[in-house]
Amino acid sequence: MTDFPGAPDLSAPRKGLRVLAAMSGGVDSAVAAARAVEAGHDVTGVHLALSANPQSFRTGARGCCTIEDSRDARRAADVIGIPFYCWDLAERFREDVVEDFVAEYEAGRTPNPCLRCNEKIKFAALLDKALALGFDAVCTGHYATVVVNEDGTRELHRASDMAKDQSYVLGVLDERQLAHAMFPLGDTITTKDEIRAEAERRGLAVAKKPDSHDICFIADGDTQGFLAKRLGKVEGDIVDETGATVGTHEGAYGFTIGQRKGLRIGRPAPDGKPRYVLDISPVNNTVTVGPVEALDVSALTAIKPRWCGVAPAGPGTYTAQLRAHGGETEVTAELVGDELHVRFTEPVRGVAPGQAIVLYDDTRVVGSATIATTERAAAKAGQ
Repeated sequence: MTDFPGAPDLSAPRKGLRVLAAMSGGVDSAVAAARAVEAGHDVTGVHLALSANPQSFRTGARGCCTIEDSRDARRAADVIGIPFYCWDLAERFREDVVEDFVAEYEAGRTPNPCLRCNEKIKFAALLDKALALGFDAVCTGHYATVVVNEDGTRELHRASDMAKDQSYVLGVLDERQLAHAMFPLGDTITTKDEIRAEAERRGLAVAKKPDSHDICFIADGDTQGFLAKRLGKVEGDIVDETGATVGTHEGAYGFTIGQRKGLRIGRPAPDGKPRYVLDISPVNNTVTVGPVEALDVSALTAIKPRWCGVAPAGPGTYTAQLRAHGGETEVTAELVGDELHVRFTEPVRGVAPGQAIVLYDDTRVVGSATIATTERAAAKAGQ
C-alpha cells in the first residue's frame, strides 16, 4: 500500500488536528462534531447547500439539505461553540449526483445516490476544498470505523454496532480519502436513542429531530413522479416471459428489478401467483415481469471498481452486501481487467444493474463496484 505524506493518524490520541465537520442539520453529524471537539481537535462546522432551490421544508422525516436543516446545523454549531459556514455545492451536486441518478434510471439501471454523494461530494469536492484550506480531516456522522495499520495505511471497517453500520455507502472511498476521514460515531456501540440522549445532554436541539429517509433531493419520496417530470411520460408494454403483453406503463424508468407493487397488471398470472419485474429495456421501453423464482441470480459482472486500499490479486472468497440495509452473502470474486466477476455461493434475488456491490473480508471493506450484468440461476439451470 502507499502511504500519504502528511496524512494524520486520526486514530491516535494526539490532539490539535484541524477538522472540518460536515453538519447536515441532523443529530448524528451534530454529535460527531461535538465528540471531535471533546477529543481536543480544532473543529469548524460546515453545512453543504446542495439544492439550487432549498425553499421547501422537509415533510415529516423525508428529505434533507433544506433551509431548515442549515439553520439546525448552525444552531448546533453555536451550542458546541465552533465556527460555522455554509458552502454552496449545489451545481456540483446537480451534475454529479442528480443528473447521474436520472441518466441511470433512463438507461434502465438502479443507482444509489448516497454512494455517489459520498464519492463525488463529501469525500471529493468537500475534502479537496478542506485540504486546500489546511484542514487535516473531514468529520461526518457516518457509522463506520477507520483502522490505521502499523505501516500507516488505512482500512475501512464496519461500525462496532452492526445495526447502524453505514460502511456500504462508504465503500467508494479510496485510501487517500480514508487518510483524511473521521467517523466519531463508528467505534462505539450505542443505540440511536442513546445518541439522541447524548445530544440532549449536550443541549443540542436536534436531539428529537426525525431522521431523514429516502432520497434527499426527492423530499416527498415520489421517485417515479420526480423521474416523470424530468424524462416525461412514455407509454410502453409490460410483458411476461413469453413476450405476451399483460399491461402498460408510462415510462420504463419508473420500475426497478424485483419490484412487485405498482405494476397495474390487468390480469393475474396463470398460476395465480404475484409477478415481479424481471427486466427493464429502455431501448424498446418494455418491462418484463415473471415469477419470483426467476429473480434468482447466481453471478454478476461489475464495473468501475474502487478499492479501500490495494486491489485484490487473484480470486478470493468474501462476503458481499448489495443494498444499504441488506444482509451479507458469501461470494467468490476476481478482478479480470477492469471488471469484477462475482459468483454467489447461494442465489440471491432482486439484484439490479446500477446497484453497488460492496465486498467485505470479515469487517474490513475491500471495495465496491457497480453492477453491470447479472446471470440468472434459472437461465443457467436451463442450459
